[in-house]
Amino acid sequence: MAKLATVAAKRQHMTVILENVHDRHNIGAVMRTCDAVGIQELHVLYTEKHLQERHLEDVKSTSTGVRKWLDIYFHTDVEACMKVVNSKYDLILGTHLSTESKDLYDLDLTQRVALLFGNEHQGISEAALAYCDGNFTIPQFGMVGSLNISVACAVTLYEAARQRKEAGNYAVGEELTAVQKQLYERYIKIHTSRYTER
Repeated sequence: MAKLATVAAKRQHMTVILENVHDRHNIGAVMRTCDAVGIQELHVLYTEKHLQERHLEDVKSTSTGVRKWLDIYFHTDVEACMKVVNSKYDLILGTHLSTESKDLYDLDLTQRVALLFGNEHQGISEAALAYCDGNFTIPQFGMVGSLNISVACAVTLYEAARQRKEAGNYAVGEELTAVQKQLYERYIKIHTSRYTER
């Protein structure tokens, strides 16, 4: 119970959007990283018809152990997805190389921020980029110049976690807030349901 309360208290006002990511194992890895840094919700956006047909149900039923602890939202329309995200977060930042892109380590990731990652081949679509408030790149010093999507997400989220820890965002108060308490109660139901089912 103490662990559930602590996790609820350390959840961050930050999210990830994955656009047309092909490999469900990459999505599973991103789920684990989101949970590890205190992200409660993840947005999975499939605008490509063949991906919707092949992967949407597959991802929904993924067996990764962390799946049950997260709120995962599935979208098939860019505008609808971004409308939901914009209602909760102040900034959408995308991993995209352009003349205006910033270095990851120059960003302020202590804000209410959504981080957008594109798929393994084309990256972020032009339609999704139109909703971004800024772009960033992860500095690299090797020959290849690219990272696996789940690795890129992990590097980015742990930089955000570092900044948020320094800012005191992971500090736990003496009592849970109303939102944290609601989340804690949900966690208890999820936890106890495992034993009820047995």
